[in-house]
Amino acid sequence: MKPHLVVLHYTAMTSAEAALARLCDPAAEVSAHYLIGRDGQLWQMVREDLRAWHAGAGVWRGHEDINSRSIGIELDNTGNHPFSAPQMAVLEGLLRQLMTRWEIPPEGVIGHSDMAPGRKIDPGPRFDWGQLAVLGLARTTPAITGGTRLCDPDVPLSDLLRRYARDLGYTAPVDDATLLAALRLRYRPWAQGPLAAEDVEPLVQSDLWV
Repeated sequence: MKPHLVVLHYTAMTSAEAALARLCDPAAEVSAHYLIGRDGQLWQMVREDLRAWHAGAGVWRGHEDINSRSIGIELDNTGNHPFSAPQMAVLEGLLRQLMTRWEIPPEGVIGHSDMAPGRKIDPGPRFDWGQLAVLGLARTTPAITGGTRLCDPDVPLSDLLRRYARDLGYTAPVDDATLLAALRLRYRPWAQGPLAAEDVEPLVQSDLWV
């Protein structure tokens, strides 16, 4: 199947070499198309036109077999520290090539946590989605204004959150708290506490919603 998604992961291992060994071990039954080290070194492990076993169970836009629809990129990171400048530079270059070669739009670049909310949290709260968005390599979000731009002001925020999230592709059957956690990982990783209008605003897609 022609890939129309790129799924970003972190390795959660001590080194790129350790991750490479696991990703190339048949017994592990896990793989990815690419691995990028903290120093910017790039490895390709699976041809782009072949399925890699990187996504696992999850749903995006109603599709469950994400492995058949996506290219997986593993980033050498434990999830507890920033992603290095050399690593991000290589990722940006690779994304440009993949998006051009396979005609993947910015909205097709997602995190593991987007398609497997509650089960996965990578690439995690330290990943700079905003940097990719500025470069046209991920979905661009509107400015947050504190809820003044939301449509249907009489509709509960939880209903708006689920409606807007579903339209973006978040169709996994999860509860409201799990969905909110996944959306915050992507759009507001610093946020805490109950659902707020600021959690919903980054999901707005068009002027018809405001």
